[in-house]
Amino acid sequence: MGELVLAATALTRGRVTGEVLRSAVPISFWGGVGTDGVVVDAHHPLRGRSLSGRVLAMVSGRGSSSSSSVIAELLRTGQGPCAIVLAHPDPIIALGAIVADELYAIATPVVVVPEADLVLLTGTVTVTSNPDAGTATVTRVSSS
Repeated sequence: MGELVLAATALTRGRVTGEVLRSAVPISFWGGVGTDGVVVDAHHPLRGRSLSGRVLAMVSGRGSSSSSSVIAELLRTGQGPCAIVLAHPDPIIALGAIVADELYAIATPVVVVPEADLVLLTGTVTVTSNPDAGTATVTRVSSS
């Protein structure tokens, strides 16, 4: 498969490489993800799957503003996704990553790509995000 580089909009800063975990259904971090980073929502298609160290790709988040604190805590303990790629900006998700960066110096890129591009995200990708410059990219390293 040829190289894939997607232009994205940066919501938070960071540069990471990780395996993509794509969700067709938004995830609510508040009550939907356990403290170990595993999806616990009984009705979610990713139930039982770990977000830890993965590049989570989904259309948007879902749920409570409390999700920000859950995301920050998952990142603090090393159980959260290493990056989040969204199709629609989600200030609650971005806030969780910003708090983890400010309080714990854990930079977790949260970026936005066109919804049609989410299906292109497979395998391992590098997410590079610089909101100060207004730039972000998602580059496929390997496909699955």
